[in-house]
Parts: sequence; C-alpha cells; structure tokens
Amino acid sequence: MKVRGKAVIFGDSVNTDVIIPSKYLTTLDPNELAKHVMEGLDPTFYEKARGGVIIVAGKNFGCGSSREHAPIALKHAGVKCIIAKSFARIFYRNAINIGLPVVECVQILEKTDNDDELLVNLAVGEVVNLTKNLRLQASKLPNFILEIISAGGLVEHLKRRLGKNGKL
Repeated sequence: MKVRGKAVIFGDSVNTDVIIPSKYLTTLDPNELAKHVMEGLDPTFYEKARGGVIIVAGKNFGCGSSREHAPIALKHAGVKCIIAKSFARIFYRNAINIGLPVVECVQILEKTDNDDELLVNLAVGEVVNLTKNLRLQASKLPNFILEIISAGGLVEHLKRRLGKNGKL
C-alpha cells in the first residue's frame, strides 16, 4: 500500500487541541470539523489539504486529549498520511481506527521541506522524498494494521470480517 502527496510541515508536540480546537466539538460532522483543522497553526491548512497532503511532523504528534475528532478532522480535510518522529499512543491508535495511515520516521523533519513530493510505502516502511531523490527508513506497519487502513478503518474492517452472517 502506497500513499503519495505534498508535504506540509509541523513541529514537535502538536496536540489534539491545536489539531481541532474544542470550540468546534459541538458537531460530529467530519466535513465541518475538517474546515477548522490546524487553523491555529496554519489558517490556510484546510485549503492546502483539500488536494491531498502528507503531514510531516516532529516528536509526540497528537499529544493531549484522546479526542477521536482530531484524526477524523485531518482525514476529512484531505490528509492522506502523517509521518512523524513519534506519536502520542492514543492518537496513533485513533488514527489507525479511522483508517488514517501514521508512520514513524526519525529523519523526516531534517530531510523534508514544505511542498516536497513524498511517496510512502506503508508495507515496507519506506518514505521516498521524490523532490530530493532521498529514501528514508520508516516504521513498517504490520499486516493487520494495513488491513484496517485498507478497509477505511476498524469498523469497516470488522464489517468485512464478520460478513453477512455476523461471524468471524
């Protein structure tokens, strides 16, 4: 499974309150949430993301509260994948659960600039910076996580596995 898109750079410790501020949590509409994603860090992010982007970030991406709204808003804004040095564990799992690929890559910030074209091979754990002709080692996602992402999230994955008779 491969993901391709332009990089949008953020730093360390981007928390869920910045990803989607609590004042917008009055709705469960993912498309409405998407309009406000990252607006405190980049007011133009929603417009950038609509064409499909890959977020590149530092350490501890998604720290803070465990709100599922954060990865949902990112996915519905057009984020195809997030590559970070590390993730807050609850954010990481919430992203997988909604089918948003998340990959750890220690060198990503030092080797990537805004608008670089990236190709992420989730199955082998490789990030290729096509703009700079660089290959970086990243975390390889296990097959069961690839299946969840491929299905569009945990709920869809379980529906497929259960099938019509509701049994595994």
